[in-house]
Amino acid sequence: MPSRELDEPRARTLLREACRVAAISPERERLIRIGSNAIFRLADPVVVRISRHGADIESARRTVQAARWLESAGYPAVRVFNVAAGQPVIVEGHAITFWRPVSDGRDTYASTSQLAELLAQLHRLTPPGAVGLSELQPFENAERRISANEWLTPHDRRYLSGLFEDLRDAYAELKFVLPDGVIHGDANVGNVLLDFDGKPVVIDLDGFAIGPREWDLALTAIYYESFGWHTREEYEMFARGYGVDIMDWSGYPVMRAVREFLMVTWIAQKAADDRRAEAEVRKRITALRSGASRRDWKPF
Repeated sequence: MPSRELDEPRARTLLREACRVAAISPERERLIRIGSNAIFRLADPVVVRISRHGADIESARRTVQAARWLESAGYPAVRVFNVAAGQPVIVEGHAITFWRPVSDGRDTYASTSQLAELLAQLHRLTPPGAVGLSELQPFENAERRISANEWLTPHDRRYLSGLFEDLRDAYAELKFVLPDGVIHGDANVGNVLLDFDGKPVVIDLDGFAIGPREWDLALTAIYYESFGWHTREEYEMFARGYGVDIMDWSGYPVMRAVREFLMVTWIAQKAADDRRAEAEVRKRITALRSGASRRDWKPF
């Protein structure tokens, strides 16, 4: 039985098979990163995203549909690379999709004000029913990421499972002040690249959903307040650009705690294969337990 871990050798094997099915040459493939997906850039040029084993196939289909809808709406987002086999291509339980590159591969990220402008534009869109966007499920993958993670100690697993239940209950009590609408799901400057012409383009549409717009505003605030990844000026530019400062919302502390928790469960997927990630997860779990500063958390 093939390994279910998405390490680099496994990802390259899946890439070759998916390219064979899609009739695309995997020539001079370059691994960009492995996180929730393994992402490769091919010589064609094409960007290939390979999900972890057991990822929701329907979710991958909705991501492709959302990208096509955004293109029809003229919204600046990553575009699908069409393949004759259709998308996603399924290989041994992995959903694999093909995309047009945004830039030449030397990634330049948007400013916080550009992110705010694109989010405001996105939140004004009304999708056609055919896109089939699902309602945001904030904790959709968290329980599985904890229970299926063999790297976590039993003590850590029990702690994270208990925190999961507490935060799920706290989130359910939130009173949102902005109307629900189309949201990106993982809105941060790392998911907005400058294209060949220097214009900002949204990437990573996996979390696209219908949900509270506060969800999209939270990360930039957390990156500033909790982690220090943005300066005060950068955050103020974001809040002014969007027209809302989410840190003034009474539910922000709960939203912050939820997003930080989910960031820990996300990176825990990588701990078994990546020593740098392993050290980061241990540090983050310790911070959750103790309430210590998050200023030494590093981006992944």
